[in-house]
Amino acid sequence: MALYIIIGLIVGLVIGAAAFFPLGYRYRKNVSEKEISSAEEEGARIVNEAIKRAEAKQREAMLEANEEIQRKRSEYEKEVKERRSDLQRQENRLQQKEDSLDRKLEGLERKEEALAQKHAAAEKESEEIRAMKAKELEELEKISGFTVDQAKEYLIAQVESEVTHETALKIKEIESRMKEESDARAREIVAQAIQRCAADQVAEMTVSVVPLPNDEMKGRIIGREGRNIRTIETLTGADLIIDDTPEAITVSCFEPVRREVARLALEKLIADGRIHPTHIEEMVEKARREVDAVIKSEGERAVFETGVRGLHPELIKMLGRLHYRTSYGQNVLRHSIEVSLIAGMLAVELGADVQAAKRAGLLHDLGKAVDHEMEGTHVALGVEFARRYKEREEIVHAIEAHHNDVEPRTLVACLVQAADAISAARPGARRENLENYIKRLEQLESITGSYPGVEKAYAIQAGREVRVMVRPEQVSEDEMVILARNLAHKIEEEMEYPGQIKVHIIRETKVVEYAK
Repeated sequence: MALYIIIGLIVGLVIGAAAFFPLGYRYRKNVSEKEISSAEEEGARIVNEAIKRAEAKQREAMLEANEEIQRKRSEYEKEVKERRSDLQRQENRLQQKEDSLDRKLEGLERKEEALAQKHAAAEKESEEIRAMKAKELEELEKISGFTVDQAKEYLIAQVESEVTHETALKIKEIESRMKEESDARAREIVAQAIQRCAADQVAEMTVSVVPLPNDEMKGRIIGREGRNIRTIETLTGADLIIDDTPEAITVSCFEPVRREVARLALEKLIADGRIHPTHIEEMVEKARREVDAVIKSEGERAVFETGVRGLHPELIKMLGRLHYRTSYGQNVLRHSIEVSLIAGMLAVELGADVQAAKRAGLLHDLGKAVDHEMEGTHVALGVEFARRYKEREEIVHAIEAHHNDVEPRTLVACLVQAADAISAARPGARRENLENYIKRLEQLESITGSYPGVEKAYAIQAGREVRVMVRPEQVSEDEMVILARNLAHKIEEEMEYPGQIKVHIIRETKVVEYAK
């Protein structure tokens, strides 16, 4: 029953909705049409207002554009006027310059015409002069009896003779004046430097002699089957010469440090009395330590004596090794100290850098400490070690130039070179073996006797002077001056010698006649 009631209600609702739907639809349609109509009217109103505002904006923009155009036009017209006025001024200036150039061109044309006239007149005068000169030459040739070439040769010969005579006189005058001034000054400076430098000289050889208490000690040093002497020679690198010399053994070695180690070791062994290989090793090592200590102390003494400061410890040690090195019998360390002191004294006299001169003088033969162990000359090795231990380039250059391996460029280098020559050349400083001495004298006579006009040449005064006898018919008195200078230059270029060599030329004219 309830079901039927529910169904009836639903059916009634459906029928009522179907009847109400057409009525609602028509209502909504009428409302929508009214809204659309009002919206269209509003849209038309908005469009009209927008059109009006756009037209107003367009009119404003047109007015602004017209104003801008007018402003730009006025500015342009003003600029055009200014440019026209500038162009006018430039045109006026150009016109003035053109007028000025025209006037100058006219003046130049007039000057060219005048110069052409003068040139023509000069050419005419030159022709007349040449003609007159040719005529005068013809007359001179007739008068003198010489052609032009012959006259030239005669005049040249006369001029050469006069110039040779005047040159010789001038050379004599200049040399005499320079010698008077320079010799006096040089003697004064060198004498003062040498007087203020009092350096000892120690001469050594390549052998050392060790005294023995008795000849029985020779056998003990040789040992059974020579084992002791072989051990000493092996450990020290020196040769032991045991001969008939009573109570003495000779130690020979070209390397002075090794020779000194061997000598000290032998003296210690002889004093101790125990001589066998093991004890020999101990004594050699002890002697080596003592020599190293002496090397260090000698290097420090040299630095202290010369007043040189700030040397690298390795350079001081190398200087100490020079204590055992000799050159031509001269102790190299004493020579280096002497060169340092003399160079310092010379620097004081000349106003140069005293400390640099002393330092370079002390180090100039540094390479001799190792030149028997390493390849190269003592100059190259000294330069290498000085650069390795950060010496100044001025000092390195003085070391490199002291034997003219390079041209000396500084005053310090020249002072070291002069001090080295003074120390090496003064009497008693060095010895020279007989063979080299004779070769040097023969070379000196050969060089001076090779010039044309030289009859004989004699080396005298132990090679300090050479006397040259010339043929009087080939060498005139004026030519003697030039010959002496040429000989001196050739000796300087081709020979190496300590000190200086005097070239003495003698021209002797002899006339012999017999009374009958």
